[in-house]
Amino acid sequence: MTATIENFKTYVKRMKQLEEAISVLIWDLRTGAPKKGVEQRSEVIGMLSGDVFKMSVSQEMGEYLAELTQPDVLETLDDVTRASVLERKKEYDRSNKIPPQQYQDYVILTSKAEYAWQEAKANNDFESFRPHLEQIVGTLGEFIEIWGYGENKYDTLLDQFEPGMTVAKIDAIFKPLRERTVALVKAIGEREQVRRDFLKQNFPKQSQREFCDFILSQLGYDFEAGRLDESAHPFAVSLNIGDVRVTTRFRADDMQSSLFGTIHECGHAMYEQNISTNLLGTFLATGASMGIHESQSRFWENMVGRSREFWNRYYADLTARFPEQFAGVSVEEFYDAVNLVEPSLIRVDADELTYNLHIMIRYEIEKDLINGVITVADLPRIWNEKMEEYLGIVPENNGTGVLQDIHWAGGAFGYFPSYTLGNIYAAQFEAALRREIPDYQARVAAGDLTEIKSWLTDKVYRHGKSLEPAEIVQAATGEEINAEYLINYLESKFRKIYNI
Repeated sequence: MTATIENFKTYVKRMKQLEEAISVLIWDLRTGAPKKGVEQRSEVIGMLSGDVFKMSVSQEMGEYLAELTQPDVLETLDDVTRASVLERKKEYDRSNKIPPQQYQDYVILTSKAEYAWQEAKANNDFESFRPHLEQIVGTLGEFIEIWGYGENKYDTLLDQFEPGMTVAKIDAIFKPLRERTVALVKAIGEREQVRRDFLKQNFPKQSQREFCDFILSQLGYDFEAGRLDESAHPFAVSLNIGDVRVTTRFRADDMQSSLFGTIHECGHAMYEQNISTNLLGTFLATGASMGIHESQSRFWENMVGRSREFWNRYYADLTARFPEQFAGVSVEEFYDAVNLVEPSLIRVDADELTYNLHIMIRYEIEKDLINGVITVADLPRIWNEKMEEYLGIVPENNGTGVLQDIHWAGGAFGYFPSYTLGNIYAAQFEAALRREIPDYQARVAAGDLTEIKSWLTDKVYRHGKSLEPAEIVQAATGEEINAEYLINYLESKFRKIYNI
Protein backbone atom coordinates (compact mmCIF):
# COMPACT_ATOMS: atom_id res chain seq x y z
CA MET A 1 0.00 0.00 0.00
CA THR A 2 2.87 2.38 0.72
CA ALA A 3 4.11 1.87 -2.83
CA THR A 4 0.65 2.56 -4.24
CA ILE A 5 0.37 5.80 -2.30
CA GLU A 6 3.79 7.01 -3.46
CA ASN A 7 3.09 6.01 -7.06
CA PHE A 8 -0.24 7.86 -6.95
CA LYS A 9 1.47 11.00 -5.61
CA THR A 10 4.15 10.81 -8.29
CA TYR A 11 1.54 10.33 -11.02
CA VAL A 12 -0.51 13.33 -9.83
CA LYS A 13 2.64 15.44 -9.47
CA ARG A 14 3.48 14.67 -13.09
CA MET A 15 0.04 15.91 -14.14
CA LYS A 16 0.57 19.12 -12.18
CA GLN A 17 3.97 19.62 -13.82
CA LEU A 18 2.35 19.34 -17.24
CA GLU A 19 -0.29 21.86 -16.17
CA GLU A 20 2.44 24.25 -15.07
CA ALA A 21 4.05 24.01 -18.51
CA ILE A 22 0.68 24.66 -20.13
CA SER A 23 0.15 27.72 -17.91
CA VAL A 24 3.50 29.19 -18.96
CA LEU A 25 2.55 28.74 -22.61
CA ILE A 26 -0.85 30.36 -22.04
CA TRP A 27 0.68 33.28 -20.13
CA ASP A 28 3.19 33.86 -22.92
CA LEU A 29 0.47 33.60 -25.56
CA ARG A 30 -1.60 36.29 -23.84
CA THR A 31 1.21 38.67 -23.01
CA GLY A 32 2.96 39.18 -26.32
CA ALA A 33 3.75 35.99 -28.23
CA PRO A 34 4.39 36.77 -31.93
CA LYS A 35 1.21 36.69 -33.99
CA LYS A 36 2.63 34.20 -36.48
CA GLY A 37 3.29 31.71 -33.72
CA VAL A 38 -0.22 31.71 -32.26
CA GLU A 39 -1.57 28.81 -34.33
CA GLN A 40 1.32 26.49 -33.50
CA ARG A 41 1.31 27.53 -29.85
CA SER A 42 -2.41 26.80 -29.61
CA GLU A 43 -1.79 23.36 -31.07
CA VAL A 44 0.90 22.62 -28.48
CA ILE A 45 -1.36 23.79 -25.65
CA GLY A 46 -4.15 21.59 -26.98
CA MET A 47 -1.87 18.56 -27.25
CA LEU A 48 -0.52 18.91 -23.71
CA SER A 49 -4.01 19.58 -22.29
CA GLY A 50 -5.17 16.41 -23.99
CA ASP A 51 -2.33 14.49 -22.37
CA VAL A 52 -3.32 15.74 -18.91
CA PHE A 53 -6.93 14.75 -19.53
CA LYS A 54 -5.91 11.28 -20.69
CA MET A 55 -3.86 10.84 -17.53
CA SER A 56 -6.82 11.92 -15.40
CA VAL A 57 -9.04 9.16 -16.81
CA SER A 58 -6.41 6.50 -17.54
CA GLN A 59 -6.55 2.89 -16.43
CA GLU A 60 -3.57 3.59 -14.20
CA MET A 61 -5.41 6.40 -12.42
CA GLY A 62 -8.48 4.20 -12.11
CA GLU A 63 -6.46 1.45 -10.47
CA TYR A 64 -4.87 3.84 -7.97
CA LEU A 65 -8.27 5.29 -7.04
CA ALA A 66 -9.96 1.90 -6.78
CA GLU A 67 -7.38 0.80 -4.23
CA LEU A 68 -7.01 4.04 -2.29
CA THR A 69 -10.75 4.75 -1.93
CA GLN A 70 -11.48 1.48 -0.18
CA PRO A 71 -12.94 2.57 3.18
CA ASP A 72 -10.36 0.72 5.29
CA VAL A 73 -7.55 2.26 3.23
CA LEU A 74 -8.97 5.77 2.93
CA GLU A 75 -9.21 6.22 6.69
CA THR A 76 -5.51 5.44 7.12
CA LEU A 77 -4.35 8.17 4.74
CA ASP A 78 -3.07 11.51 6.02
CA ASP A 79 -5.41 14.49 5.54
CA VAL A 80 -3.70 15.87 2.42
CA THR A 81 -3.41 12.52 0.65
CA ARG A 82 -7.01 11.62 1.49
CA ALA A 83 -8.29 14.96 0.17
CA SER A 84 -6.16 14.57 -2.96
CA VAL A 85 -7.51 11.07 -3.60
CA LEU A 86 -11.13 12.18 -3.17
CA GLU A 87 -10.61 15.22 -5.41
CA ARG A 88 -9.16 13.05 -8.19
CA LYS A 89 -11.91 10.45 -7.73
CA LYS A 90 -14.61 13.06 -8.26
CA GLU A 91 -12.97 14.28 -11.47
CA TYR A 92 -12.30 10.72 -12.66
CA ASP A 93 -15.91 9.63 -12.19
CA ARG A 94 -17.30 12.74 -13.84
CA SER A 95 -15.05 12.54 -16.90
CA ASN A 96 -15.42 8.82 -17.43
CA LYS A 97 -19.20 8.87 -17.47
CA ILE A 98 -19.36 10.74 -20.78
CA PRO A 99 -18.60 8.58 -23.86
CA PRO A 100 -15.41 9.89 -25.54
CA GLN A 101 -17.07 10.44 -28.92
CA GLN A 102 -19.94 12.37 -27.36
CA TYR A 103 -17.48 14.58 -25.47
CA GLN A 104 -15.41 15.15 -28.61
CA ASP A 105 -18.54 16.11 -30.55
CA TYR A 106 -19.40 18.57 -27.77
CA VAL A 107 -15.95 20.19 -27.92
CA ILE A 108 -16.34 20.63 -31.68
CA LEU A 109 -19.85 22.02 -31.17
CA THR A 110 -18.69 24.67 -28.68
CA SER A 111 -15.72 25.62 -30.88
CA LYS A 112 -18.06 26.27 -33.79
CA ALA A 113 -20.52 28.04 -31.50
CA GLU A 114 -17.87 30.46 -30.27
CA TYR A 115 -17.07 31.45 -33.83
CA ALA A 116 -20.79 31.75 -34.63
CA TRP A 117 -21.25 33.91 -31.53
CA GLN A 118 -18.57 36.34 -32.72
CA GLU A 119 -20.34 36.72 -36.05
CA ALA A 120 -23.79 36.98 -34.44
CA LYS A 121 -22.68 39.61 -31.94
CA ALA A 122 -21.01 41.70 -34.64
CA ASN A 123 -24.11 41.52 -36.83
CA ASN A 124 -26.69 41.73 -34.05
CA ASP A 125 -28.11 38.46 -35.37
CA PHE A 126 -29.37 36.23 -32.57
CA GLU A 127 -31.18 33.88 -34.95
CA SER A 128 -27.92 32.80 -36.59
CA PHE A 129 -26.55 31.84 -33.17
CA ARG A 130 -29.74 30.27 -31.86
CA PRO A 131 -29.29 26.75 -33.40
CA HIS A 132 -25.82 26.46 -31.88
CA LEU A 133 -27.04 27.43 -28.43
CA GLU A 134 -29.99 25.06 -28.70
CA GLN A 135 -27.60 22.20 -29.43
CA ILE A 136 -25.37 23.17 -26.49
CA VAL A 137 -28.29 23.31 -24.06
CA GLY A 138 -29.57 20.00 -25.40
CA THR A 139 -26.19 18.31 -25.03
CA LEU A 140 -25.75 19.64 -21.50
CA GLY A 141 -29.14 18.17 -20.70
CA GLU A 142 -27.89 14.79 -21.92
CA PHE A 143 -24.73 15.13 -19.83
CA ILE A 144 -26.76 15.99 -16.72
CA GLU A 145 -28.85 12.83 -17.18
CA ILE A 146 -25.62 10.81 -17.35
CA TRP A 147 -23.99 12.54 -14.38
CA GLY A 148 -27.19 12.47 -12.34
CA TYR A 149 -28.78 15.22 -10.27
CA GLY A 150 -30.69 15.80 -7.05
CA GLU A 151 -33.57 18.23 -6.65
CA ASN A 152 -32.67 20.40 -9.62
CA LYS A 153 -30.84 19.66 -12.87
CA TYR A 154 -28.95 22.95 -12.63
CA ASP A 155 -27.36 21.80 -9.36
CA THR A 156 -25.10 19.47 -11.33
CA LEU A 157 -23.66 22.38 -13.32
CA LEU A 158 -23.33 24.59 -10.24
CA ASP A 159 -21.26 21.92 -8.53
CA GLN A 160 -18.57 22.18 -11.21
CA PHE A 161 -17.77 25.71 -10.12
CA GLU A 162 -19.09 25.88 -6.56
CA PRO A 163 -18.99 22.44 -4.87
CA GLY A 164 -21.95 21.88 -2.59
CA MET A 165 -23.99 24.83 -3.87
CA THR A 166 -27.60 24.27 -5.00
CA VAL A 167 -30.42 26.21 -6.63
CA ALA A 168 -32.40 26.05 -3.39
CA LYS A 169 -29.56 27.76 -1.48
CA ILE A 170 -28.90 30.37 -4.17
CA ASP A 171 -32.57 31.29 -4.58
CA ALA A 172 -32.86 31.89 -0.84
CA ILE A 173 -29.80 34.14 -0.62
CA PHE A 174 -30.23 35.94 -3.94
CA LYS A 175 -33.85 37.00 -3.38
CA PRO A 176 -33.34 39.60 -0.61
CA LEU A 177 -30.11 40.81 -2.23
CA ARG A 178 -31.89 41.37 -5.55
CA GLU A 179 -34.92 43.11 -4.04
CA ARG A 180 -32.95 45.51 -1.85
CA THR A 181 -30.36 46.22 -4.54
CA VAL A 182 -33.06 47.09 -7.10
CA ALA A 183 -34.66 49.46 -4.57
CA LEU A 184 -31.32 51.12 -3.79
CA VAL A 185 -30.41 51.52 -7.47
CA LYS A 186 -33.75 53.24 -8.08
CA ALA A 187 -33.19 55.57 -5.11
CA ILE A 188 -29.72 56.49 -6.33
CA GLY A 189 -31.14 57.16 -9.80
CA GLU A 190 -33.18 59.98 -8.29
CA ARG A 191 -30.11 61.67 -6.80
CA GLU A 192 -27.63 63.98 -8.50
CA GLN A 193 -24.70 62.06 -9.94
CA VAL A 194 -21.22 62.55 -8.58
CA ARG A 195 -18.52 64.34 -10.55
CA ARG A 196 -16.16 62.06 -12.51
CA ASP A 197 -14.82 64.08 -15.47
CA PHE A 198 -11.29 64.06 -14.02
CA LEU A 199 -11.10 60.28 -14.46
CA LYS A 200 -11.27 60.66 -18.25
CA GLN A 201 -7.99 62.38 -19.09
CA ASN A 202 -4.62 61.38 -20.45
CA PHE A 203 -2.73 59.15 -18.02
CA PRO A 204 0.70 58.13 -19.38
CA LYS A 205 1.05 54.37 -19.53
CA GLN A 206 4.45 54.28 -17.81
CA SER A 207 3.14 56.32 -14.88
CA GLN A 208 0.16 53.97 -14.56
CA ARG A 209 2.53 51.01 -14.57
CA GLU A 210 4.69 52.52 -11.83
CA PHE A 211 1.69 53.27 -9.64
CA CYS A 212 0.29 49.75 -10.12
CA ASP A 213 3.67 48.29 -9.11
CA PHE A 214 3.60 50.47 -6.00
CA ILE A 215 0.06 49.47 -5.02
CA LEU A 216 0.82 45.77 -5.55
CA SER A 217 3.75 46.00 -3.16
CA GLN A 218 1.62 47.87 -0.61
CA LEU A 219 -1.11 45.23 -0.72
CA GLY A 220 1.35 42.44 0.00
CA TYR A 221 1.82 40.89 -3.42
CA ASP A 222 5.13 39.02 -3.41
CA PHE A 223 7.18 40.13 -6.43
CA GLU A 224 9.69 37.37 -5.69
CA ALA A 225 6.84 34.96 -6.43
CA GLY A 226 5.23 36.80 -9.32
CA ARG A 227 5.29 39.68 -11.80
CA LEU A 228 3.02 42.24 -13.46
CA ASP A 229 2.55 42.25 -17.23
CA GLU A 230 0.17 43.79 -19.76
CA SER A 231 -2.57 41.89 -21.58
CA ALA A 232 -5.75 42.67 -23.52
CA HIS A 233 -7.84 41.23 -20.69
CA PRO A 234 -6.53 41.23 -17.09
CA PHE A 235 -5.92 37.82 -15.54
CA ALA A 236 -3.90 36.00 -12.89
CA VAL A 237 -2.17 32.71 -13.60
CA SER A 238 -0.69 30.38 -10.99
CA LEU A 239 2.20 28.31 -12.29
CA ASN A 240 2.97 27.19 -8.76
CA ILE A 241 2.87 28.71 -5.28
CA GLY A 242 6.18 30.44 -5.94
CA ASP A 243 5.19 31.84 -9.34
CA VAL A 244 1.80 33.53 -9.53
CA ARG A 245 1.64 36.20 -12.23
CA VAL A 246 -0.83 39.02 -12.79
CA THR A 247 -1.62 41.14 -15.81
CA THR A 248 -3.59 44.31 -16.33
CA ARG A 249 -4.77 46.49 -19.20
CA PHE A 250 -3.51 50.04 -19.61
CA ARG A 251 -5.82 52.60 -21.22
CA ALA A 252 -4.39 56.07 -21.74
CA ASP A 253 -7.75 57.73 -21.09
CA ASP A 254 -8.81 55.69 -18.07
CA MET A 255 -6.46 54.95 -15.15
CA GLN A 256 -9.26 53.12 -13.30
CA SER A 257 -9.00 50.23 -15.74
CA SER A 258 -5.41 49.37 -14.89
CA LEU A 259 -5.56 50.36 -11.22
CA PHE A 260 -8.60 48.41 -10.11
CA GLY A 261 -7.92 45.60 -12.58
CA THR A 262 -4.50 45.21 -10.96
CA ILE A 263 -5.93 45.21 -7.43
CA HIS A 264 -8.58 42.67 -8.49
CA GLU A 265 -6.01 40.27 -9.94
CA CYS A 266 -3.76 40.86 -6.93
CA GLY A 267 -6.52 39.41 -4.75
CA HIS A 268 -6.56 36.25 -6.86
CA ALA A 269 -2.78 36.07 -6.84
CA MET A 270 -2.25 36.56 -3.10
CA TYR A 271 -4.65 33.67 -2.53
CA GLU A 272 -2.52 31.38 -4.69
CA GLN A 273 0.81 32.67 -3.32
CA ASN A 274 -0.20 31.81 0.23
CA ILE A 275 -1.55 28.28 -0.16
CA SER A 276 0.16 25.84 2.19
CA THR A 277 3.29 24.26 0.75
CA ASN A 278 1.96 20.92 2.06
CA LEU A 279 -0.40 20.92 -0.94
CA LEU A 280 2.33 21.30 -3.56
CA GLY A 281 2.24 18.64 -6.25
CA THR A 282 -1.50 18.03 -5.82
CA PHE A 283 -4.64 19.47 -7.39
CA LEU A 284 -5.46 20.88 -3.96
CA ALA A 285 -2.90 23.67 -4.46
CA THR A 286 -5.48 26.04 -5.89
CA GLY A 287 -8.59 27.93 -4.79
CA ALA A 288 -11.45 26.09 -3.08
CA SER A 289 -13.92 27.26 -5.72
CA MET A 290 -14.51 30.03 -8.19
CA GLY A 291 -16.69 31.82 -5.63
CA ILE A 292 -14.11 31.68 -2.85
CA HIS A 293 -11.46 32.85 -5.33
CA GLU A 294 -13.68 35.71 -6.46
CA SER A 295 -14.27 36.69 -2.85
CA GLN A 296 -10.61 37.58 -2.56
CA SER A 297 -10.39 39.63 -5.74
CA ARG A 298 -13.58 41.48 -4.77
CA PHE A 299 -12.51 42.00 -1.16
CA TRP A 300 -9.22 43.62 -2.15
CA GLU A 301 -10.62 45.52 -5.14
CA ASN A 302 -13.80 46.89 -3.58
CA MET A 303 -13.81 46.58 0.20
CA VAL A 304 -10.20 47.67 0.53
CA GLY A 305 -9.25 49.29 -2.79
CA ARG A 306 -12.40 51.41 -3.16
CA SER A 307 -12.70 52.25 0.54
CA ARG A 308 -12.42 55.76 1.93
CA GLU A 309 -9.71 54.58 4.34
CA PHE A 310 -7.55 53.26 1.51
CA TRP A 311 -7.63 56.55 -0.36
CA ASN A 312 -7.09 58.59 2.77
CA ARG A 313 -3.73 56.83 2.81
CA TYR A 314 -2.87 56.53 -0.91
CA TYR A 315 -4.50 59.51 -2.61
CA ALA A 316 -1.41 61.65 -1.98
CA ASP A 317 0.70 59.01 -3.74
CA LEU A 318 -1.70 59.00 -6.68
CA THR A 319 -1.74 62.79 -7.03
CA ALA A 320 2.05 62.87 -6.79
CA ARG A 321 2.13 60.55 -9.81
CA PHE A 322 -0.58 62.50 -11.68
CA PRO A 323 -0.48 66.07 -10.33
CA GLU A 324 -2.05 67.78 -13.33
CA GLN A 325 -4.88 65.28 -13.77
CA PHE A 326 -6.04 65.57 -10.16
CA ALA A 327 -5.30 69.24 -9.56
CA GLY A 328 -8.12 70.69 -7.46
CA VAL A 329 -9.76 67.29 -6.94
CA SER A 330 -10.29 66.39 -3.28
CA VAL A 331 -9.99 62.88 -1.88
CA GLU A 332 -13.75 62.99 -1.21
CA GLU A 333 -14.47 63.71 -4.87
CA PHE A 334 -12.10 60.97 -6.01
CA TYR A 335 -13.63 58.44 -3.62
CA ASP A 336 -17.15 59.26 -4.80
CA ALA A 337 -16.10 59.05 -8.46
CA VAL A 338 -14.52 55.58 -8.23
CA ASN A 339 -17.69 54.39 -6.50
CA LEU A 340 -20.09 55.77 -9.10
CA VAL A 341 -23.39 53.88 -9.46
CA GLU A 342 -24.90 53.96 -12.92
CA PRO A 343 -26.95 51.15 -14.51
CA SER A 344 -25.23 49.95 -17.66
CA LEU A 345 -25.87 47.41 -20.40
CA ILE A 346 -22.52 45.64 -20.27
CA ARG A 347 -21.71 43.35 -17.33
CA VAL A 348 -17.94 43.80 -17.36
CA ASP A 349 -18.35 47.58 -17.12
CA ALA A 350 -20.87 47.45 -14.27
CA ASP A 351 -20.23 49.21 -10.95
CA GLU A 352 -19.98 47.44 -7.60
CA LEU A 353 -23.67 47.81 -6.75
CA THR A 354 -25.34 46.93 -10.05
CA TYR A 355 -22.93 44.12 -10.97
CA ASN A 356 -24.86 41.52 -8.97
CA LEU A 357 -28.04 42.29 -10.90
CA HIS A 358 -26.27 41.39 -14.16
CA ILE A 359 -25.26 38.08 -12.63
CA MET A 360 -28.77 37.34 -11.38
CA ILE A 361 -30.25 37.91 -14.81
CA ARG A 362 -27.92 35.28 -16.26
CA TYR A 363 -28.48 32.88 -13.38
CA GLU A 364 -32.26 33.04 -13.63
CA ILE A 365 -32.11 32.49 -17.39
CA GLU A 366 -29.66 29.60 -17.10
CA LYS A 367 -31.57 27.61 -14.50
CA ASP A 368 -34.84 28.00 -16.44
CA LEU A 369 -33.16 26.94 -19.70
CA ILE A 370 -31.57 23.85 -18.17
CA ASN A 371 -34.85 22.87 -16.51
CA GLY A 372 -36.91 23.41 -19.67
CA VAL A 373 -38.99 26.26 -18.26
CA ILE A 374 -37.99 28.50 -21.16
CA THR A 375 -36.44 27.91 -24.57
CA VAL A 376 -33.48 29.45 -26.35
CA ALA A 377 -35.92 31.27 -28.65
CA ASP A 378 -37.27 33.12 -25.60
CA LEU A 379 -33.91 34.58 -24.57
CA PRO A 380 -33.89 38.02 -26.27
CA ARG A 381 -37.33 38.87 -24.89
CA ILE A 382 -36.66 37.56 -21.38
CA TRP A 383 -33.24 39.22 -21.25
CA ASN A 384 -34.68 42.62 -22.11
CA GLU A 385 -37.56 42.22 -19.67
CA LYS A 386 -35.22 41.42 -16.80
CA MET A 387 -32.84 44.27 -17.69
CA GLU A 388 -35.74 46.70 -17.54
CA GLU A 389 -37.11 45.24 -14.32
CA TYR A 390 -33.80 45.12 -12.42
CA LEU A 391 -31.75 47.93 -13.95
CA GLY A 392 -34.32 50.19 -15.59
CA ILE A 393 -32.66 50.07 -19.01
CA VAL A 394 -33.28 48.06 -22.18
CA PRO A 395 -30.64 47.12 -24.79
CA GLU A 396 -31.13 48.67 -28.20
CA ASN A 397 -29.99 45.44 -29.82
CA ASN A 398 -29.00 41.88 -28.96
CA GLY A 399 -25.30 42.66 -29.38
CA THR A 400 -25.38 44.74 -26.21
CA GLY A 401 -27.98 42.43 -24.70
CA VAL A 402 -28.25 38.67 -24.76
CA LEU A 403 -25.24 38.23 -27.06
CA GLN A 404 -22.75 40.25 -25.01
CA ASP A 405 -21.00 37.33 -23.23
CA ILE A 406 -19.18 34.45 -24.91
CA HIS A 407 -19.65 32.05 -21.99
CA TRP A 408 -22.80 30.31 -23.22
CA ALA A 409 -21.20 29.69 -26.61
CA GLY A 410 -18.44 27.83 -24.77
CA GLY A 411 -20.94 25.84 -22.72
CA ALA A 412 -20.07 27.61 -19.45
CA PHE A 413 -23.42 27.18 -17.69
CA GLY A 414 -23.36 27.25 -13.88
CA TYR A 415 -20.41 29.66 -13.92
CA PHE A 416 -21.99 33.09 -13.49
CA PRO A 417 -23.53 32.67 -9.98
CA SER A 418 -20.03 32.31 -8.53
CA TYR A 419 -19.38 36.01 -9.14
CA THR A 420 -22.15 37.10 -6.79
CA LEU A 421 -21.38 34.28 -4.38
CA GLY A 422 -17.87 35.72 -4.28
CA ASN A 423 -19.24 39.12 -3.31
CA ILE A 424 -21.35 37.51 -0.59
CA TYR A 425 -18.41 35.54 0.78
CA ALA A 426 -16.23 38.67 0.71
CA ALA A 427 -18.68 40.69 2.81
CA GLN A 428 -19.07 37.82 5.26
CA PHE A 429 -15.29 37.47 5.61
CA GLU A 430 -15.02 41.24 6.04
CA ALA A 431 -17.56 41.19 8.87
CA ALA A 432 -15.65 38.40 10.64
CA LEU A 433 -12.39 40.27 10.09
CA ARG A 434 -13.94 43.38 11.61
CA ARG A 435 -14.98 41.40 14.71
CA GLU A 436 -11.55 39.81 15.20
CA ILE A 437 -9.47 42.85 14.23
CA PRO A 438 -11.69 45.76 15.35
CA ASP A 439 -9.24 48.40 14.14
CA TYR A 440 -8.79 46.83 10.70
CA GLN A 441 -10.08 49.91 8.88
CA ALA A 442 -7.70 52.11 10.82
CA ARG A 443 -4.93 49.78 9.69
CA VAL A 444 -6.02 50.27 6.08
CA ALA A 445 -5.94 54.04 6.59
CA ALA A 446 -2.39 53.70 7.93
CA GLY A 447 -1.30 51.52 5.03
CA ASP A 448 -0.71 48.58 7.37
CA LEU A 449 -2.30 45.63 5.56
CA THR A 450 -0.05 42.88 6.93
CA GLU A 451 -2.36 41.54 9.62
CA ILE A 452 -5.35 41.60 7.27
CA LYS A 453 -3.48 39.43 4.80
CA SER A 454 -2.32 37.16 7.64
CA TRP A 455 -5.92 36.70 8.81
CA LEU A 456 -7.05 35.78 5.32
CA THR A 457 -4.10 33.42 4.89
CA ASP A 458 -5.03 31.58 8.09
CA LYS A 459 -8.77 31.48 7.41
CA VAL A 460 -8.83 31.03 3.61
CA TYR A 461 -5.63 30.94 1.61
CA ARG A 462 -3.59 28.19 3.25
CA HIS A 463 -6.34 25.60 2.85
CA GLY A 464 -6.32 25.72 -0.94
CA LYS A 465 -8.84 23.21 -2.20
CA SER A 466 -8.46 20.84 0.75
CA LEU A 467 -11.74 22.18 2.19
CA GLU A 468 -15.05 22.81 0.45
CA PRO A 469 -16.37 26.39 0.23
CA ALA A 470 -18.99 25.84 2.94
CA GLU A 471 -16.34 24.49 5.31
CA ILE A 472 -14.10 27.52 4.77
CA VAL A 473 -16.96 29.97 5.30
CA GLN A 474 -18.19 28.16 8.43
CA ALA A 475 -14.73 27.97 9.97
CA ALA A 476 -13.83 31.58 9.14
CA THR A 477 -17.11 33.26 10.08
CA GLY A 478 -18.90 30.87 12.42
CA GLU A 479 -21.96 30.49 10.18
CA GLU A 480 -23.19 29.34 6.80
CA ILE A 481 -23.26 31.64 3.78
CA ASN A 482 -25.30 34.74 4.64
CA ALA A 483 -26.10 37.49 2.13
CA GLU A 484 -27.19 39.93 4.83
CA TYR A 485 -23.60 41.08 5.29
CA LEU A 486 -23.29 42.08 1.63
CA ILE A 487 -26.68 43.80 1.67
CA ASN A 488 -25.73 45.81 4.76
CA TYR A 489 -22.32 46.68 3.35
CA LEU A 490 -23.76 47.93 0.04
CA GLU A 491 -26.58 49.90 1.64
CA SER A 492 -24.29 51.53 4.21
CA LYS A 493 -21.67 52.48 1.64
CA PHE A 494 -23.88 53.82 -1.14
CA ARG A 495 -26.50 55.51 1.02
CA LYS A 496 -23.68 57.51 2.56
CA ILE A 497 -22.14 58.45 -0.80
CA TYR A 498 -25.50 59.53 -2.26
CA ASN A 499 -26.95 61.02 0.97
CA ILE A 500 -29.99 58.72 0.97
